[in-house]
Amino acid sequence: MVRQKLKNKFSKYRFEIRHLSAFLFVLIIFQLVMAFVQKSSLSDFLNETQDWYQKYSAERLAIITTTSMELLYENLFMEKPMSEYDQRKITYSFNVIFKQQLIQKSVEDISLILLKNHRVYVIDSGQKLYAFLTNKLEPYETGPNGHSEAVKLFLGYRDEIRASETIYSILENNKTFKILVPFVPDGEYLGAMYMKITPDFTFLTKEVTANFDKVAVIYTSLIFLGLVIIFYISSQAVKERNEAQRKFFQEHEENIKKQIRLEKESLFTKRIYHTHHKAEKIIGFIKEDVRKMNSEGIDELKKRVLTYSNFISRIIYDMKWYDQEINTIINPMFHTNINEVIKFIVENIFLRISSRNDMFSFELLLDDDIPPVNVNEFVVWEILEPLIQNSIDHSQKDSVKIKITTKYDKNNNLTVLTIEDDGVGIKSELLEVDSKGVKKIFLENISTKKLEATNSGYGCYIAYQMAVEKCGWELDVENLKEGGCRFTIKIKN
Repeated sequence: MVRQKLKNKFSKYRFEIRHLSAFLFVLIIFQLVMAFVQKSSLSDFLNETQDWYQKYSAERLAIITTTSMELLYENLFMEKPMSEYDQRKITYSFNVIFKQQLIQKSVEDISLILLKNHRVYVIDSGQKLYAFLTNKLEPYETGPNGHSEAVKLFLGYRDEIRASETIYSILENNKTFKILVPFVPDGEYLGAMYMKITPDFTFLTKEVTANFDKVAVIYTSLIFLGLVIIFYISSQAVKERNEAQRKFFQEHEENIKKQIRLEKESLFTKRIYHTHHKAEKIIGFIKEDVRKMNSEGIDELKKRVLTYSNFISRIIYDMKWYDQEINTIINPMFHTNINEVIKFIVENIFLRISSRNDMFSFELLLDDDIPPVNVNEFVVWEILEPLIQNSIDHSQKDSVKIKITTKYDKNNNLTVLTIEDDGVGIKSELLEVDSKGVKKIFLENISTKKLEATNSGYGCYIAYQMAVEKCGWELDVENLKEGGCRFTIKIKN
């Protein structure tokens, strides 16, 4: 049950190739940005760590060197006479301390700056240190030499070093440390040890960064490969789904076409069934006219029979094609006078019924100024005849009066045709409008008769289809306040 609910929930969402492409693109961009941010953070961390460690290692080296020098200095006994061998040994020991530091790549300068009798002495070798101890070393003289920078720095911090006896480190160019370490053998302040050190740990940073780049590339490549595989599998699934949908839509389209074809054929059959009795009635009129034929009024009789025959031909044509060509309905070659069609239908169809005097009567108010329409006259006949017949059928009176009016509005170039009756009107439910704005009376299988026959419910429907759908006219119906109903046709010329 839960599985089915989840399946129904996720089936609402459709993912196309473009969605997957965008999703994978975003993931790849996110991975690249994340790798860049991680590398930047790692670089910042390594740089900060390197800066701290450079200072720490430089100061540590200076302290160790100073401590070694102090220990060696404290172990000297200058009071007793020393042999030449001992002198060379002491000198060598001090030289080892100086030279061992200078051998290191990071150490650029080392010297011992001492104060004696308010004079500055600079010592950078064992010989000078021994000369200083034996009072044979000359004081430092200012001028261009290799230790002016160290002496200047020492003189600048001399009082602070004496007072606090702490290490002073000055960073130069963000890479070189100048360090002053107090020189205090046996607890007596004598000066400071100066060292210029440029520690370089970039090889560690480069190695860590290179390893990170390798890991990032491998990780990104694996993710990218995984995404490509997912994309490929998903695209194949989407293609299969699209192919299935395409076949389904084709089948659905075929079914719809088949259904439309069947509906057209059904409507065609119903239209034929609905009009066959009219054809029978017209043929009956033709037979009657032929039987009464004589020399008197032969021209009028021929004209009427010819019109009847043309209408029968139109009915036969309708039987041949359930989907008629539009040019057989509307064509510039047609110039149909609507008034003449109304007169003929009324006089030669409805008024030829034997019981017409008891059932209905007509009043014609026809405007002679209405222009002809480019519609086949028998199509006009198919539109008007069912509407007039409907006024008779739905009246529910023994005698109904039907009023047909035509009027032409020159200003708007509009012809208005109305068919009114004084019956009981149309049921209100038949005047309801559906979702497409069509009143129910104009829909298929809707009848206004009391007793629905097998051929009822198509008259108004066929009239609406021909007038609105084929000819582009406007057709409406309404009940009158005084009783009865009115069909209104508006024709834009």
